[in-house]
Amino acid sequence: MKILYEDEDVLAVEKPSGLMVHPDGRSSEPAVTDWVLKHYPELKGVGEPVTFGEEEIDRPGIVHRLDRETSGVLLIMKNPKAFAYFKKQFMERKIKKRYAAIVYGHVKSDRGKVDKPIGRSPSDFRRKLAGRGAKGELREAVTEYSVLKRFEDKAGGKYSFLEVRPRTGRTHQIRVHMKFLNHPVVCDSLYASKNACPSELGRLALHAESIEFKTPHGKTVKVESPLPAEFKKFSGL
Repeated sequence: MKILYEDEDVLAVEKPSGLMVHPDGRSSEPAVTDWVLKHYPELKGVGEPVTFGEEEIDRPGIVHRLDRETSGVLLIMKNPKAFAYFKKQFMERKIKKRYAAIVYGHVKSDRGKVDKPIGRSPSDFRRKLAGRGAKGELREAVTEYSVLKRFEDKAGGKYSFLEVRPRTGRTHQIRVHMKFLNHPVVCDSLYASKNACPSELGRLALHAESIEFKTPHGKTVKVESPLPAEFKKFSGL
């Protein structure tokens, strides 16, 4: 993984698509945390573990996460004090995140906001749901977006390239809210399984492009990850 920023408290890396942030207790495939422990063994025990069944999974330095198929900026904390500070910053929504997303169809409005709480899907334990039919605890979720480009591929399929700014940090939030708008993220096998996945992309079209935060010392830092080449090629940007 490429290191995008580092100081005494924070490590920002560029997570590739297809790599889990931490083990899920069901498979033995590689994860970001394996890389962390190999290159920063002193981070073992920093942060909070997660429990899957009877197994406790260590998540060294992990204070937030990206879905397996999402690429882009991921923050890793280097000490307990920084972990506590950034956990509070995320909870208080003081950290600014920006994503690039390509969705199916031409989104009508140039700008918009989805303010819909997210719960569980009644039909698939892996999925979340916004709007009617959502089960369990409904958690507040707000996503703002801007259309940067509307385009078509060679086969005539319609797409929109979006800049997305999630104001909350729910699991699958952008993917669920785009599905709610009837413009799911391209190549999303969980929320758009019936839509064709263009071969030029071949991966979930969601990328964590930037994250902006204040360090524990008050310094404002903005870390950016370049747009993946396949996004540029497919959209013509």
